[in-house]
Amino acid sequence: MSAAAAAVAPPLCTWIVAACLSATCGADDKDKKRSYGGGGGGSGLFGTRRHLAARRRGGARSGMPIAASLHPERGPVENKKSDTKQRRVVVTGMGVVTPLGHEPDEFYNNLLQGVSGISEIEAFDCSSYPTRIAGEIKSFSTDGWVAPKLAKRMDKFMQYLIVAGKKALENGGITEDIMNELDKSRCGVLIGSAMGGMKVFSDAIEALRVSYRKMNPFCVPFATTNMGSAILAMDLGWMGPNYSISTACATSNFCILNAANHIIRGESELMLCGGSDAPIIPIGLGGFVACRALSQRNNDPTKASRPWDMDRDGFVMGEGAGVLLLEELEHAKQRGAEIYAEFLGGSFTCDAYHMTEPHPEGKGVILCVENALADAGVTKEDINYVNAHATSTQMGDLKEFEALARCFGQNPQLRVNSTKSMTGHLLGAAGGIEAVAAIQAIRTGWIHPNINLDNPEKNVDVSLLVGSQKERCDVKVALSNSFGFGGHNSSILFAPFK
Repeated sequence: MSAAAAAVAPPLCTWIVAACLSATCGADDKDKKRSYGGGGGGSGLFGTRRHLAARRRGGARSGMPIAASLHPERGPVENKKSDTKQRRVVVTGMGVVTPLGHEPDEFYNNLLQGVSGISEIEAFDCSSYPTRIAGEIKSFSTDGWVAPKLAKRMDKFMQYLIVAGKKALENGGITEDIMNELDKSRCGVLIGSAMGGMKVFSDAIEALRVSYRKMNPFCVPFATTNMGSAILAMDLGWMGPNYSISTACATSNFCILNAANHIIRGESELMLCGGSDAPIIPIGLGGFVACRALSQRNNDPTKASRPWDMDRDGFVMGEGAGVLLLEELEHAKQRGAEIYAEFLGGSFTCDAYHMTEPHPEGKGVILCVENALADAGVTKEDINYVNAHATSTQMGDLKEFEALARCFGQNPQLRVNSTKSMTGHLLGAAGGIEAVAAIQAIRTGWIHPNINLDNPEKNVDVSLLVGSQKERCDVKVALSNSFGFGGHNSSILFAPFK
């Protein structure tokens, strides 16, 4: 590592790289020189992003040692709270890693075309399982985004998280020059996970059967849900709010709303937020099979996820990550950012009823939606698009729809769809990619279809549901719901920026 690079590298960042590169090296590697990112001069903690300058909008190069110093030129911190009343939050970047593509436009175009990302599981032999299908990502690479030696030790949920986070920066036009100008003490990361590093921990248990000496020395930190946000912040040098939230399948929405609140309260100017999960491993599949929660439509995978259809037989697991770049409005304007949508607000509630079953009267969901509307300062008539949680379960689909009907009544303008009919259920990442879908609906004026809705439930008003083809919709306000085991309810709202 050069003296210049060492001067700007955060101490923990330097330590974790050195530790990762040295922990499992053999004796013949001891005398080798340790470089900052395992690469040549100027490579960062997670490697370089090749040909970045040729990209249309540019992005934050992970290869540059851009971690900030502690701003020695700044004077004493003023004990003065920012005026939060006028602070608006906008979306300026999106990053996804999904079964339907790893770029926001590719992902949404596939949704509009009704393409299913559900297929037979190929990552491991699951022939003995009653469920053998999932929204599995078949092609994914960390090349150029994460240093190879570190990527080998990471759980996939962290790989997905870091790649989607950096893609959101690139999509948001955060070039190297802009990154160098940011006040990194006011930039934060809040990306959660429902399951965390399941594969890393599972492998550690197998190693322990032989000896503790065989265990990955990083199995504990790399299994925790917060470490993805932490390592991404180390790479970027972002010193603002940094943590993760884990509320099962509501994780992403909790992270997005809390990230927005940090901006509203004047604690940060930019926040990367969302969720990531990689549960398609033997223990993940086996656990949900044991819960009797999964579809067993193995002979027809693309038809397995069918929200609101009478023939649904459980949800389909998915994997991936969805990350938003949220930014304070004036900050975004000052750097000339493209604004995709405005974040209006949201709410959290708890059913306080059952670990896995929704409240029979939908009280928690209704309260959550009503509180979200109040927080955003909009009326129920303003909502004309809902990206529902709808996972293709017997009780969950019906109870959510009944709650929506109670909240919005007979609104002929309301359109409701479920992204999960095509992606499966990405658990803690679901809300992240569904927020991207809602924002893309605002941007494009098109909302995606509900596929596999061949025989709708009798108690569901199909006039509110999007059909089997995409539909034109001038979205006024979009509502995105996510609910999780434990009775966690979350609703967030986006609107066109005006």
